[in-house]
Amino acid sequence: MAKFSFLHAADLHLGSSFEGLSLKDEELARRFAAASREAFHALVEAALSEKVAFVVIAGDIYEGEWRDASIGLFFNREVARLDRAGIGVFLLKGNHDAESVVTKSITLPPNVREFPTRAPKSFEIADLEVVLHGRSFPDRAVGENYALTYPAARPGWFNIGVLHTSCTGRPPHDPYAPCSVEDLATRGYQYWALGHVHTHEILSRDPLVVYPGNLQGRSIRETGPKGAVLVEVEDGVAREPRRIILDKARWERIEIDLSGVTEEVAALARIDERLGNIAREAGERLVATRIE
Repeated sequence: MAKFSFLHAADLHLGSSFEGLSLKDEELARRFAAASREAFHALVEAALSEKVAFVVIAGDIYEGEWRDASIGLFFNREVARLDRAGIGVFLLKGNHDAESVVTKSITLPPNVREFPTRAPKSFEIADLEVVLHGRSFPDRAVGENYALTYPAARPGWFNIGVLHTSCTGRPPHDPYAPCSVEDLATRGYQYWALGHVHTHEILSRDPLVVYPGNLQGRSIRETGPKGAVLVEVEDGVAREPRRIILDKARWERIEIDLSGVTEEVAALARIDERLGNIAREAGERLVATRIE
């Protein structure tokens, strides 16, 4: 079996408007709204620079009822760059995509394979002996355990399951397509590329069951670095997924203990120190920080 790598991303939410933020600072809201596109551009750049074999996007490409067709055209332009490099894209519709009119009006580039809604489908990459299994959401609220409808693993091939799910009921997300890690393990796949939960988490290492988290934080509830994961496979075995940070704007929430501080200058110095640490970690990114 050939050596290869792939990128696993999810929850792009292209078109997020940050309406609440715009009431407070219109320019800040504009820059955060642009960040979702910039983060996806960075994902494509990472795929090209890492020379991955393919990219997996596990749902919620668009932001719900967003009706701006330019979002879909932007997505197609970026994906077409991967097409020119011979990099395939495998994606499914999540709960937000299911209610988006954009997904119904845009024709995808030839390198994109979209999983259907009626039943799971398997896509082969024969030269790598890789098979990807997945199923899209037909509408926003899916209560069925989709994992149990997926086919058994293909022997001798590297099997990837792509699923938008609230696995083991990850709070505070809506329990769509709920399943357990045990349900996923019964399929016999080597890797599960999950989406829907916006925090990065490895739920299991045998098999690998991974949430990459969302590509770009959308509110103060989604703090810290965001991105995707790079997975390297050799002799049919996946190495530990490597997180790639791709966000272009960041949310942070910090608590500062000012007990015992009686002077305003000392209090401001302590706050400034914490904010400085956050700024250094964020690099050139825009950071919105809530101090509690």
